[in-house]
Parts: sequence; C-alpha cells; structure tokens
Amino acid sequence: MPQTVLYRLAGSLEFRMLVLTAVVILVLSFSSPYFMTTNNILNVLDQSVVVGILAVGLTLVILTAGIDLSVGSTVGLTGVAMATAFPVIGFGPGLVAGLLTGALVGLVNGVIIEKGRVAAFIVTLGMLSIGRSLTYILSGARSIIDLPPQLPRLALATIGGIPVNVVFLIALYIVVYWGLTRTKMGRTLYAVGSNPEAARVAGLPIQRYRIAVYVVAGALCAIASAFLAGRIRSVDPTSGTGLELDAIAAVVIGGTSLFGGRGSIVGTFFGVIIMVCIRNGLNLLGIDPYWQGTAIGTIIIAAVLVERALSSHR
Repeated sequence: MPQTVLYRLAGSLEFRMLVLTAVVILVLSFSSPYFMTTNNILNVLDQSVVVGILAVGLTLVILTAGIDLSVGSTVGLTGVAMATAFPVIGFGPGLVAGLLTGALVGLVNGVIIEKGRVAAFIVTLGMLSIGRSLTYILSGARSIIDLPPQLPRLALATIGGIPVNVVFLIALYIVVYWGLTRTKMGRTLYAVGSNPEAARVAGLPIQRYRIAVYVVAGALCAIASAFLAGRIRSVDPTSGTGLELDAIAAVVIGGTSLFGGRGSIVGTFFGVIIMVCIRNGLNLLGIDPYWQGTAIGTIIIAAVLVERALSSHR
C-alpha cells in the first residue's frame, strides 16, 4: 500500500512540482541567509504577481496547442491605454479601457490565427512588434507618472498583512483551477489541445474556445499592467519587455506541454514560484546580472528535461 501511494504521488505532476519547488527553496535558503526572511518572502510573492497573472493566460493558450508571444508588449500597451484614459474618463472607466484594449489585442490574435489559419507563433510575434510600436507612439516614448492615487493604493494595499495583489493572484489560480477541473469549459480546452479532430467530430466549438483563450490572455495582461504600474507608480513604454519569456518559461517548467492537451494550473503556479525564487536568489547571491540569464536558461532546460523524463515513465 505505501508503495502504491508513493507511485501515484510520483506520477502526479502537481506533486513533482511541489517537490521541485521545495528543493529550489531549500537550496536557496542554505545559499543565502537572507532568502527566508519575512521581507524577502513578501518580496518574492510580490514579484510573482505580474508573471503569475500572465502565466495563467498563457497556460490556457498553450493547453489548446497555441502560443502567445505578444503578452509582454500587451502589458505595455494596456498600461499606456489606461494611463492616457485616466485623466479623461476617470479611474474605474480607465481600468475598463485597459481591459478592453487587452481583450481586443487577444481577439485580433485569436481571429487571425483561427479564421486566417496563420500559425500562432507568426501572428503573436507580429503583434509583439505592433504592440510595442503603438506603446511608444501613444506614450510619446516617455514615462507617464501622472497616475490616479487609487492605483498605487490598490497595488500596495494589504489584507491581514498580505498584499492585495498576492491575494488576487492566489484567488485567480483557485478560480482557474476550479474552471479547468470542474467545468465543461475546462474539459473542452484539454480536448481541443490533445485531439482537435476528435473534438471537432464531437461537435465542440473549437474555434470559439481557441479565440476565447487569447481574449482572456489579453485581458489578464491589462490586470498585470495595472498592478505593475501601481507598484512602480508610473507607466513606462518599455513595461513588459521580456515578460513573455518569463511567463512561457514558468508555464513550461510547470509541466504544461507546448503541444497542448496536457498541463495543470497548479504546476504553472509552482513554475512561477520557481522562476521568481531563482531570480531573487541570484540577486541575493550577488551573481553578475549578465550571467543570470545563462543560469536561469540552464535551470529551465534542466527542469524541462527532468520533467519530460519523469513523464515518459508514468
């Protein structure tokens, strides 16, 4: 009986990711005496918010065998959209304007990919360039610092000592976990990604779901942008640069297959924590920033290889 339980646990993606996360945290704890301090733990959680929100949208996209390389530039574009809308229509409507901008970017991505039958990699790579260009044009290539005071208050507020943005992140993962594991929508996303032809024969609206996940990913970019702008108290045209790589890496480290149909939002959560902990730990250890990319890239490749090796023996 104990062996059976251990075998089942070893076959669980979530359990393997939990163990990997624990190992990373343990190694970093021994490597730096500052890693497990309260302030640093809160810092790690705070740093996880933006990447974590983007990773949720990318998990949904990748589960359907898609990819979205434009999420980083969409963060910048939605941030500028909100910042320019705030003085004109107010705080609440400005946030809505940002959400609609992100959703529109996702809608354009999804429609061109599905209706135009163009590879997601090409479409979203093009949208990455378009989004970044529009961000510079709309912002005048300058940082926007005249933001409503409600935005930093929202981003920096706490509930019982826990930052509101962290509470939101955890709640988001719980909701998406429930949606993927307990609803028809979740089962459909897995079916669309694992065997689209079978899903089509079963009468599932494949195109509708594939477009919808891009819309959700775009809207989540706006939420991530709002938290980011509130934290740094400004909107910079370079905001979000490179975030798509961190978010995709977190999703892949979390065990979601780039071929679609396999993955877990819980695994993505652990993938985000691992990514942020590694970056934070390297900073605490004083690793040269120019070498950090090499270290992180090596860890990402190693983690994926280990996960694939373990998965092949399930």
